[in-house]
Amino acid sequence: MLVLLFLYLRTKCSFISWKTKGEDYRNVKAFLKNHGSLAPRKYSYSEVKKMTEYFKNKLGQGGYGSVYKGKLHNGSLVAVKILKESKGGGEEFINEVASISRTSHINIVSLVGFCFEGQHRALIYDFMPNGSLEKFIYDAKCGTNRQLGWQTLYDISLGIARGLEYLHRGCNTRILHFDIKPHNILLDEDFCPKISDFGLAKLCNNKESIVSLLGARGTIGYIAPEIVCKNIGGVSHKSDVYSYGKMVLEMVGGRKNADVVIDHTSEMYFPHWIYKQIEQKKELGLTGIVEEEDKKLSEKMILVSLWCIQTDPSSRPRISMVIEMLQGELESLQMPPKRFLYSSSVSDSDMPTTTYMIQDSKDQV
Repeated sequence: MLVLLFLYLRTKCSFISWKTKGEDYRNVKAFLKNHGSLAPRKYSYSEVKKMTEYFKNKLGQGGYGSVYKGKLHNGSLVAVKILKESKGGGEEFINEVASISRTSHINIVSLVGFCFEGQHRALIYDFMPNGSLEKFIYDAKCGTNRQLGWQTLYDISLGIARGLEYLHRGCNTRILHFDIKPHNILLDEDFCPKISDFGLAKLCNNKESIVSLLGARGTIGYIAPEIVCKNIGGVSHKSDVYSYGKMVLEMVGGRKNADVVIDHTSEMYFPHWIYKQIEQKKELGLTGIVEEEDKKLSEKMILVSLWCIQTDPSSRPRISMVIEMLQGELESLQMPPKRFLYSSSVSDSDMPTTTYMIQDSKDQV
């Protein structure tokens, strides 16, 4: 009886797995048929193996799969992302191809081609020699010396904002990324930032202010609060603004927002600590400040980021306003309200009674 039961369950599981894979295949095939004119070049799996020299040079690995260095017939270097077995009817693969196929911007990574053959899925991008942003801001080996100067950090933050503005307003279809973080920002040979990894992206009509999501998406530490807690506000392009703000604060601090020990105090939430330092006009103690211009750039990035991570989406600036704030004068930036810092470790008595709101009349959320 046990043997029969085991055989029955194994057969049933195999059937379900086969059925699911078949549905994934049909979903992706139907998408490519409908959007073939927009999609980049399709490569066979044998071509993928040849261009990567049979997956010889591994660049990185994540929950999505692995990335390998490759070379096309014309000598161009590429990064080949081999996807693991798809989930949700191949949604992530479809999202990536559909999103990137609609883009053409200096701050968006270029999709050279893709592979869809049987159960093999691969995405082929332009190769970025400097890899991802995270290795330049979290490297413990750098000690007290920054790997990137403040002008470069500022230029990177401005470039990312411009890329997001293009996704939110520059395409015929608005694209919400939902996974902005240092790992998904690639840097070319000149440290020009390129937004990548559109597996969680959502395409929506430009007229839509609020979008619906079936479940939370993003990376812990960067997810906007309204994505998790629906009573805070609607999910929109302001959710990307929140993730952007959290990321830029990490660029400023050179470490994770929740992994900061200041002097001999206990571990503190970095946005909370830096807000307090600015409020009390204390020294920020940031590394790499050599000239007065470095100090101005760092403070500008901090103030803009603190506006971006407001809990209430309507209090956050549009990404186009973020660009204006970054390019404007430091003296013109107001201190954002402190209420965004509220947590179980912050008492109500710490909250200010006066707040400043950014009015967003053109695109109110």
